[in-house]
Amino acid sequence: MPIPRTRGYTGPALFSYGFRPFFLAGAIYAAASIAVWLPAWFGNIILPTHFAPVEWHVHELLFGFLPAIVTGFLFTAVPNWTGRMPLQGAGLIVLVALWIAGRLAVLMSQWIGWQAAMMADCAFLLAVALVIAREIVSGGNWRNLKVLIPLGILTGANALFHWQVVFADDTLLARRLAFAAATLLIVIIGGRIVPSFTRNWMVRENPGRLPTSFGPFDKLAIGVTSLALAGWIVLPEKTVTALSLVASGVMQLLRLARWAGYRTLRDPLVWILHAAYALLSVGMMALGMAILAPEAIPPAVPYHLLGVGAFGTMTLAVMVRAARGHTGQELRAGAGGKLAFAAILLATVARLSAEYAPAAYVGLLYLAATFWIVAYAAFAVTLGPALSRPRGS
Repeated sequence: MPIPRTRGYTGPALFSYGFRPFFLAGAIYAAASIAVWLPAWFGNIILPTHFAPVEWHVHELLFGFLPAIVTGFLFTAVPNWTGRMPLQGAGLIVLVALWIAGRLAVLMSQWIGWQAAMMADCAFLLAVALVIAREIVSGGNWRNLKVLIPLGILTGANALFHWQVVFADDTLLARRLAFAAATLLIVIIGGRIVPSFTRNWMVRENPGRLPTSFGPFDKLAIGVTSLALAGWIVLPEKTVTALSLVASGVMQLLRLARWAGYRTLRDPLVWILHAAYALLSVGMMALGMAILAPEAIPPAVPYHLLGVGAFGTMTLAVMVRAARGHTGQELRAGAGGKLAFAAILLATVARLSAEYAPAAYVGLLYLAATFWIVAYAAFAVTLGPALSRPRGS
């Protein structure tokens, strides 16, 4: 993505573009929340939230960390889609404050009440959706309005999650909605940036076969995946749902194969995008197989293939690329990026292995958490200073 135009902004560099505060805050929170969650889950500390430890963990990754990274990306991408100025300064500070208020409200919901926590938490995603809708409509960029669909689903799922914590036996419906929304965002946006960034690198570094351009097969794959996810939301235990999820995963793998990722192995900043998309595709298939063969695929496996594997890897891939490129650094992974990529992949392996090794479950859980923390801490430590300084300084 080219650097958006500015209005001659002279305030703190951290609030000059959306990716700067949200990538940095999101990375710090991703590491800190996992560091807090395990002691809470084992009963070593008590959090002042009305969420159970597992619910708090799930909620804060799906509705806390992930929306911050998505917002940082969209607030940087939308100006390029629309030709309008990026959100900067006071407006951006207000949104960051809303995000922080939501995190504190959820953490302290036992003190302030679930209704106040829900309103404070949901205000951020609603505000982000409204800002993006205004920019896309004002810029006449109608085809990108589709990104509001998963954002709207995520916003509704967040409110539902709060309600289900209080009034329902579980939060599974809200979780499925959130996982579906995040998956759809990667299918739509990742399906655009992965082949685009790959093509740019190949033209410059490795001439030869290029990624196949977007066409009817991509539209079909997106359509099948959308229908499969919709079926999973409303009919999560049906055989037809399982088969559609497996089919959609296969189609996304075929789509990925058309982008010639095997030719990018020289550059971690490019091939990590393909690895993340592969994990998404396998995660979709695992969702279906968990319905068809629950004895072979434990329920936690597809969720962590998607959550740790696909979402965790794709966010880091995008964060490192955007942070380096938009702060005037060489477009390569660097030592911090390589460490982050290796750690998030190891976190995925450790977390999945825990489901198949009951005797080592706790140790593998701590190992997965450690790798996750290392991945996001590596980003924050190595790229945080650049995010806080003017471009090129």
